[in-house]
Amino acid sequence: MRPPLPPIDTRVERFDVAVGGAAEYLRGAWPELRDVSFEIGRLPRDADADGIPRWSIDRAAQRIVMYRVPIERLNRLHRVDDTHRRMMIEGEVFRAAAEYLDRDPWDLGPDRFRFF
Repeated sequence: MRPPLPPIDTRVERFDVAVGGAAEYLRGAWPELRDVSFEIGRLPRDADADGIPRWSIDRAAQRIVMYRVPIERLNRLHRVDDTHRRMMIEGEVFRAAAEYLDRDPWDLGPDRFRFF
């Protein structure tokens, strides 16, 4: 019998889980996102006019790439704990998907944010 797998406890694994969870929610809620690939990259190749991008959009390839290092390092949290880190990552996924759909992020998950 194999020993159990170790728990998900690295920053990279927690980031992957948060992006995957938000992406699955959005795919289920928005038919336009069902075939979109949400991918994770470490860093963007170049900065743009607004600074270092947190994500990139490729509508032709139906792809959204979330950049882990800028999201984790450049965003400021008012409370540094696992819950707030996950909320920040999910918020970035919602913003990227909103840009892909040309919508407001708050339109994507109204029930998800009803307590804020």
